[in-house]
Amino acid sequence: MTIPKETPLPEPQARRLACSRCGTEFGCDLSGTCWCAEETPRLPMPVRGEDCLCRDCLRKAAAARSPDGAQA
Repeated sequence: MTIPKETPLPEPQARRLACSRCGTEFGCDLSGTCWCAEETPRLPMPVRGEDCLCRDCLRKAAAARSPDGAQA
């Protein structure tokens, strides 16, 4: 009996996105090293029907939702 070789899973490819709010293009690395992983968890998730937001739009959305309106 032979033991089949394990085939390593391919690395997730970075995808190119356009911000749902302003249209700015940016990359999203699905391996967990995306820039958004560096942001504080208080940032909002996109609203229904939106995909990812660029860093500036995500920070603006967070500031708009914070009680004092201050940017992080």
